[in-house]
Amino acid sequence: MEDDIQEEMLSEFRERRVGGWQILQLAAGTGLAVYAVWAGILMPGFRRVPLKLQVPYMPASRAQVCNVMTLLKGRSGGIADLGSGDGRIVLEACRQGFSPAVGYELNPWLVRLARFHAWRAGLHRRVSYQREDLWKVDLSTYKNVTVFLAPSVLSLLQKKLLAELPEDALIVAGRFPFPDWTACKLEGEGADRAWAYRIQELRRRYQSQDTKSLVLN
Repeated sequence: MEDDIQEEMLSEFRERRVGGWQILQLAAGTGLAVYAVWAGILMPGFRRVPLKLQVPYMPASRAQVCNVMTLLKGRSGGIADLGSGDGRIVLEACRQGFSPAVGYELNPWLVRLARFHAWRAGLHRRVSYQREDLWKVDLSTYKNVTVFLAPSVLSLLQKKLLAELPEDALIVAGRFPFPDWTACKLEGEGADRAWAYRIQELRRRYQSQDTKSLVLN
């Protein structure tokens, strides 16, 4: 939504000259819009999320979405976005041919926002946004999983992904990497970086570590 607000502001300046009073009005309006997003979309759903799982809503940037899609290039099948926010990752995955493309989000207001974006893009029949607790979602049918979550949540999520995902699954994390895993590939720089992990390789490493510990004991 921040990108949309910035585009609107730039369009306003391009189309006509804006005086000092108009600039003040535009700044005030933008501030009110940001506050409205926080008060109307974030706060109500945020209160319902358990404290240890609370992740501040930060929409993925265009560069982040691009980096995620680059890491998924050449893959197909279903994709699940855990903590899908306003749904932009799911929408782009759908455009790239992933099906089914499903987003799981606990905040009901963000689910509604994501569905609105899908409707506006004409893709509402090809994507799905579910208001569900990601810990209760069965991931066994997804070959592709994307996550934009805080490190504290990622450390807890590792066990679930290892236990449920199919052997040929690929996981892509944006903004933060999984704390205990080594990525097979990186894309982007700084805050826009994304990390890819092959579940098969991760399981082999864990099995190797378990074998070594048994030998030592």
